Amino acid sequence: CEILSSLPLQMSLYFNVYFFPFWWLITVAILYLKYPALSDYYKFILVTIMILVSLTELIRLYLGYVGNLLEKVPELAGFWLLTLLPQLPVILFLLFNEGLKIHSLERAVHIIFAAFLSFQVMAAFFTLRRMVNTLAARFRLTEFHRLEEQRPAPGA
Repeated sequence: CEILSSLPLQMSLYFNVYFFPFWWLITVAILYLKYPALSDYYKFILVTIMILVSLTELIRLYLGYVGNLLEKVPELAGFWLLTLLPQLPVILFLLFNEGLKIHSLERAVHIIFAAFLSFQVMAAFFTLRRMVNTLAARFRLTEFHRLEEQRPAPGA
């Protein structure tokens, strides 16, 4: 029985669990400092982003752990989609939008977080592909054995 979970993906998830609170504290502290200098729409956008990222990250990391360690395709696919769609574009927005008056420490933690997300997108994609191919082969093999058992004996 081949192990399908990915060690590099699991290591990345492990370090991401410890990095996320640090990223969150730095981002909230810098947001608190620069909040009066921001325009009203950037204030609204940043508060919304912080709430969205916080909720999504908790769900995303849980799905990543369950999907990778227990080799569950739906959970790992959910992790991959949550990483690819809301998380990565939001972090890239925070990293590259100069209207946000980005602080150098903020830029540094966003770069590290974007690197985590980029690596996890790639690792989860290849892990998902390997899991799906292996599970499809197992399914075909069990169907073949089931059909073999149902076939009448020759000469009967």
